[in-house]
Amino acid sequence: MKSFQDIKEILIAGGGLMGKNIAFVMTQNPQFHVTVYDLFPTDVEAGIRTSTKQLVDGGYVSEAELAERLSRIYFTTDMDDPAIAKADLVIEAVFEDMKVKRETFAKLEARVAEDCIFCTNSSVMSPSEISAELKHRERFVGTHFWNPGHLIPLVEVIKTDATDDGVAETVMEVLSSVGKKPCLCKKDVPGFIANRLQHALWREAISIVEHGIADAETVDTAIKNSFGLRLPQLSALENSDLVGTQLTWNIHSYVLPALEDSHEPSPLLKKMLDEGKLGFKSGEGFMKWTPEQIAKCNADLNAYLIHMLYERKQ
Repeated sequence: MKSFQDIKEILIAGGGLMGKNIAFVMTQNPQFHVTVYDLFPTDVEAGIRTSTKQLVDGGYVSEAELAERLSRIYFTTDMDDPAIAKADLVIEAVFEDMKVKRETFAKLEARVAEDCIFCTNSSVMSPSEISAELKHRERFVGTHFWNPGHLIPLVEVIKTDATDDGVAETVMEVLSSVGKKPCLCKKDVPGFIANRLQHALWREAISIVEHGIADAETVDTAIKNSFGLRLPQLSALENSDLVGTQLTWNIHSYVLPALEDSHEPSPLLKKMLDEGKLGFKSGEGFMKWTPEQIAKCNADLNAYLIHMLYERKQ
């Protein structure tokens, strides 16, 4: 199996927004040369420059550094390109389609070395299922990058039912070396770690609106101005230890029976879908959105992340 020191050539399979951002991330380690493969021509440099504009404009990444990192990214549409055969580690970032992902890995396995490590970037699909038809399943893991991939630190490394422990460790080292915060998910379960936590919150938030306890804007205001504000510093299980196991048990004994525990999507979501309330896409979801508000929301998110990740360190 390849060790961290063996990893020099990185292949990103899929040149969409996430693939471009992952390619940029991987160039943070100067030992890596990155190839981006896609079926169709795509301007990788332009995509990365768009994603990183706020970083460059804010002086967090210099133009010289960006140019140097871009110089270590090569793009191809040819699956038989020699750069693909040289890959030490592959990160797949194609469409969230099981057939497409399986076909992509089957083609790659026929072209790369037997010790090449395979990673799939999927937020929901089982890496065990994606890799089921490969010959060397022991060198396959899930690597769930969170969007925006060049800013969010977390990458969940998900072991399949066949992943070699050494492969998972090597992938964790690779991700740490490019400034990510890899977290090992020991079991391949739906939602992995963070999405399970996120959607447990979403389920309760939607339920509160559905049952008329508070409107959507109030729910979000409550989250942002209470526990959401302290989560980056004091997370759930730290908080439980802080208040004590006894108080946690007492609160749960009282409140858990009243919380939403449905295993089906909320009827409110179905009603919204039927009414064409699709969120940003239609200009209305739980709240109404103008194009200007949508643009501001996206820009403000990136600005907030940049502030938290770069300015807080200074």
